[in-house]
Amino acid sequence: MFVRNLAVAFASGVVFVLPGVASAVPATVPNLISHRAVYDLELKDASDRSGIEGMTGRMVYEFTGSSCKGYKTDFRFVTQISTGDTVRMTDQQTTTFEDAGSKKFTFETKSFTDDKLDKEVTGSAVDTDGTMTIDLTKPDARKIDLAAGEFPTEHMFQVIENAKLGKRIFESRVFDGSDDGDESLITSTLVGKQQTPADGDADAGKAGDFAKTPFWPVTIAYYNDKSGTDSLPIYRMSFKLYENGITRDLTMDYGDFVLTGKLAKLDILQPESCENKPMR
Repeated sequence: MFVRNLAVAFASGVVFVLPGVASAVPATVPNLISHRAVYDLELKDASDRSGIEGMTGRMVYEFTGSSCKGYKTDFRFVTQISTGDTVRMTDQQTTTFEDAGSKKFTFETKSFTDDKLDKEVTGSAVDTDGTMTIDLTKPDARKIDLAAGEFPTEHMFQVIENAKLGKRIFESRVFDGSDDGDESLITSTLVGKQQTPADGDADAGKAGDFAKTPFWPVTIAYYNDKSGTDSLPIYRMSFKLYENGITRDLTMDYGDFVLTGKLAKLDILQPESCENKPMR
């Protein structure tokens, strides 16, 4: 799970491989588990420029599917933000579907502030013949051609495969439909050595059957395509990643403020069978 978009602008006032980067397509597709994870969010730090004095929230992430049927993600990110003078509620709701086999991706995001719809972005993307074509339907109908890249689940495959191979640093281009849904970003991923949870790791205890399972500490930095990795990242996310795709102990750095996400509940969902009807 790689969370990037967040509807709090008011508070602040594939496979393309970069040179020297190993192929994003793993020899064996990782077995990602269908699950629903709930995270409690808290403000860790905020600059004076952010205008944020306090923030709490909850994030719900549901991942289902299989390599033969495609992968569906339902994501909801709700925060209560205090700016001193006012308190506002933001609610971001996103649904995506990714078919790694045909390299197609659909996305829909609705962002609300105080129950009022602020923004809606919907569209689809296909990655063929070295070009990614985006077909946006909202907020404006238009087509955009981008450099070929990875979609989110495809990128997760790459992270897990490189972690298993011991490759600690690599770069990729990723399109996830965030923001206005019309650009991809360059990512730089750092994977630490595999670890087992330390005694007293309360967040690990929420992982149920996986409480004692080894994980990799991962940090992903996202960079604007125009400025590249020589500039400061526009967003950085750190988390503990299990081989089955479950993540916990999140830190989301948006530049002017930083949020933490602690795993509050984890439900393992019924796995998708390739014998059932397609998801879409």
